[in-house]
Amino acid sequence: MGMRLLEGIPPETDHDREFRPGPCGVSTDDTGPGEHRVSTFEGVMSNNLSPRVFGRASEVPVVNLPPEQTGEHEFLGVKLANLTEKDAAAQIAARPVDAPFAYVVTPNAAHFNRLARLGDKRFNDAYEHAWLRLLDGQIPRALAKIFFGQSIPLATGSDVTLDLLQNHMLPDDAVTIIGSTDELLGGLKERFGLRNVALHVPPRGFVNNETAFAACVDFVLAHPAQYVFFAVGAPQSEYLARAVFARGGAVGTGLCVGSGLLFATGLSRRAPPFFRRNGLEWFYRLMCNPLGHARRIFVESMPIFLIVLRTRFGSDKVSGGKSPLPM
Repeated sequence: MGMRLLEGIPPETDHDREFRPGPCGVSTDDTGPGEHRVSTFEGVMSNNLSPRVFGRASEVPVVNLPPEQTGEHEFLGVKLANLTEKDAAAQIAARPVDAPFAYVVTPNAAHFNRLARLGDKRFNDAYEHAWLRLLDGQIPRALAKIFFGQSIPLATGSDVTLDLLQNHMLPDDAVTIIGSTDELLGGLKERFGLRNVALHVPPRGFVNNETAFAACVDFVLAHPAQYVFFAVGAPQSEYLARAVFARGGAVGTGLCVGSGLLFATGLSRRAPPFFRRNGLEWFYRLMCNPLGHARRIFVESMPIFLIVLRTRFGSDKVSGGKSPLPM
């Protein structure tokens, strides 16, 4: 495995490929360029942090919090934290550097479909062992309100990531990233002053390559960090987070937040606020890249409507949106 230490932004000639955002600046590739590489910024860990909160009792000690902060909503068989993006970011940042590894997932419509209909036991297992599950999507939120009367806070992975970067993370905080591109290192340094970032970019198809997959897990253990971002898309990110958790010995908080880092650094452009507020981010992405996002929207995400209708009105009707479909 090759490694290079960088004192600043990596030179363009050192890249394995040039980052090419899709139409409208939307990222179309969350996986590596097909070649193994590692880049790091060196720095010093900060240990001046408050105790961690709101975790699994057997793994993460819990402090006393108001019920509205510790409660959960159950929607389509998935237990969702009753946290906004700011609350979630504060909970994550409160965990100390040496806290045992725990991870966060951000279910959206496509995730609910995979959990309920596709029989992906590996993905279900990753969700079952997650520390926090934060609702990521206006459409699932609206469906929960309309059909089950649930008011679930929205905490998208991109918003949680931005809040962490802007309000909690310090320049010398240790950060490990699996996925994305070398340009991300420069963006994090330029926009947020981060200088202790370790980046590992796995090859394409790594999730089906035992050696490459294990290398990702090994990298996380070899680079202890308070924040571990899995930026290789779903379900790969969730698979990795679960594998790191199962291996044992890792520290920090894993964050399965999609393209959150790319949006925060400006390497990809998010949908304008109007689209996000009105649950039309999917439409914006479809307009920008019809071919790239058609399958994700119409095949991977739209079935959530059928799942909700079946749960609410069909033979599988259960109050509170508790679907009997496998989680």
